[in-house]
Amino acid sequence: MSTQMPQEIEVWYVLPAIRRELAKSMIKDYKLSQKETSKILNITESAVSQYVKSKRAKEVEFKGDASKKIKEAAGRIIADNKLLMKEIYDLSGVVKVSKLLCEIHMQHDKSVAKGCDICLK
Repeated sequence: MSTQMPQEIEVWYVLPAIRRELAKSMIKDYKLSQKETSKILNITESAVSQYVKSKRAKEVEFKGDASKKIKEAAGRIIADNKLLMKEIYDLSGVVKVSKLLCEIHMQHDKSVAKGCDICLK
């Protein structure tokens, strides 16, 4: 396996997982349709369907505070779609602070040294 940068891990795993959780929350918590959700998130209906069925972006699981913040962000995005990019950016910061990015990085890149904290910077 090749060496991966934290930014690659974020793009390949974290951002799709954030979109997945936003889509799930919009449908489950806010009772939107897949079509409405796809328009708000600016993704295809099939992507929403795959997120809902956990066929896409299933490698990352959010818990506790991160999960709560995603649900709150979904509500803000529904209220004002112009917040989409800012909310996703802010959520990626939550993932960094929670050390989840480091955990995912270590899982996918065995060359990462134990105790590495580059993802937190």
